[in-house]
Amino acid sequence: MDSLKGLQPEAVMTYFEALTKIPRGSGNEQAVSDYLVAFAKEHSLEVIQEPCNNVIIKKPGTKGYENAKTVILQGHMDIVCVKEDTLEFDFEKDPIPLVVEGDFIRTAGTTLGADNGIAVAMTMAILASKELAHPPIVGLVTVDEEAGMGGVMALNPDNISGDILINIDSEEEGVALSSCAGGVRSALKVPVTSVALESGFKSYKLVISGLKGGHSGIEINKNRANAIKLLGRTLETLCAKTDCRFGCVTGGDKMNAIAKYVEVEIAVCDKDVLMFEEVVQDLQKQFRNEYELADGEITLTLTATDIKMVFDLVSMNAVISAMRLIPFGPQTMSEGIQGLVESSSNVGVLSTLGGEVILESATRSSVATLKDEITDRISLIATLVGGEQELTSPYPEWAFKPESEIRELMKVVYKEVAGAELKIDAIHAGLECGFLKEKVGDIDMISIGPNMADVHTPQEHVSISSVERVYKFLVEVLKRIQ
Repeated sequence: MDSLKGLQPEAVMTYFEALTKIPRGSGNEQAVSDYLVAFAKEHSLEVIQEPCNNVIIKKPGTKGYENAKTVILQGHMDIVCVKEDTLEFDFEKDPIPLVVEGDFIRTAGTTLGADNGIAVAMTMAILASKELAHPPIVGLVTVDEEAGMGGVMALNPDNISGDILINIDSEEEGVALSSCAGGVRSALKVPVTSVALESGFKSYKLVISGLKGGHSGIEINKNRANAIKLLGRTLETLCAKTDCRFGCVTGGDKMNAIAKYVEVEIAVCDKDVLMFEEVVQDLQKQFRNEYELADGEITLTLTATDIKMVFDLVSMNAVISAMRLIPFGPQTMSEGIQGLVESSSNVGVLSTLGGEVILESATRSSVATLKDEITDRISLIATLVGGEQELTSPYPEWAFKPESEIRELMKVVYKEVAGAELKIDAIHAGLECGFLKEKVGDIDMISIGPNMADVHTPQEHVSISSVERVYKFLVEVLKRIQ
């Protein structure tokens, strides 16, 4: 376990690498939760492991800071598990394959888990240190953030209190976030009837791959293609130009990741085989042209197979309509912050299960009623295709607070240590701060983090030098809270 040996800050990198060896996909956090409890006990720190596996670790203030304001350092232990389509890798047992490349830590084909392992590692380094000066610290590490914020929703407010909360789940150095979007998970369920494929048809598996994917909040405005939406267009075109039938459709990884892969079982009448293959080739050229700069490696692949069952025509039309109509991408832009997405929706998972085709979306907005407006449209689509909508895992927006002592302190400290102004901003992605405000009260909150990019994709990477600078900045901020 020495891929990051010699990198600074040493303690942060050591703990981060240790975390990458532990399975911690959303819903599979028992081992990493136990690891954090063992860490706390090893350092003689008070620790609470909640039934949901949230971990709360408490450390008194150092000498001279005993009566200072209590600071909650907060992050989440779970990660989004996405890998390259052809990579053999098991997130439930295999360690993340770390690669150091210049100033970046990346991987060999999987998500890195810097989102949010860096936050956990920074918190552990501060809790373990015997040299740093700091106020009373509460380390709060939650579960299930990536799959719906189940950990913070289950947090027992009796187990935690504080005066200031620093969330370390941001992804841009020099930017402190003071507001974020709220969101909800939407499942559009389309009932389908399967029938036996008649004779005289040639069967294929059609795969759309090669897309970049990305974080459905941070990167929703980058004009990247969504494989599920492309599949809707592909099926509509093929059905219009050839006599074809399709059945099981699957794709995407997580509802909060832009879908980069999708596949469908499809059959075409023998007389239309050449036309069918030509249309698929033409669609690949068309999609690559449309996304030439943002997502230019889109690939449509046909593989001969043998399928027995397909959807009936009514079901096929309903599924195509749902995929074509379901919202994807920015829906409204902020009038107050230039370039900020105000509302968006991402259809991230497509599945066929138990007589239904299910399209799962992550819908976000910093305005609650606009979030409702988007889900209302999805509900209307469900009605039009004879299906239903199910909403789960809602989380509140985090509203901007006009007065904030921690924000002002960070601006002063950042100017001193970096020689630049700290940018105060908002983010379209969801942070746990909205729920935490409900759980621990309307305390002073802010969110920071180092430079990382392509999170929720196999290209995820984090800047080593940025981690070091942000950690030193955080340590200096804590030193000033007396």
